[in-house]
Amino acid sequence: MTAGFTLCCLLWAHPGLEDDLVAYEDAVLALMPPYGIEVLERVRSDAGPEHPTEVQLYRVPNQAALDAYLADPRRLALTPERDRAVSRTDLFEVRRPGVETDSPVE
Repeated sequence: MTAGFTLCCLLWAHPGLEDDLVAYEDAVLALMPPYGIEVLERVRSDAGPEHPTEVQLYRVPNQAALDAYLADPRRLALTPERDRAVSRTDLFEVRRPGVETDSPVE
């Protein structure tokens, strides 16, 4: 059985569209559970444009689940909203100290 992996997502909103970024994320994060992806943490910052608007941590069971979620037609249909509201996204794997994973993100 695979241990899965954890992703960190940093999101920056276009200026003045912070609420639209949150609404978009509300919609797409709601699509994750059927793929076995769990949102572990979701926090927001108003520290200024040099900092992310929102930070998220997800637990992903395997690469196939992530690929299927990313290809979900409902998520893809929201791409214009994402492009309008989100100026930058950084997505990367993270680990808790002392915990190894066996399923790296490619």
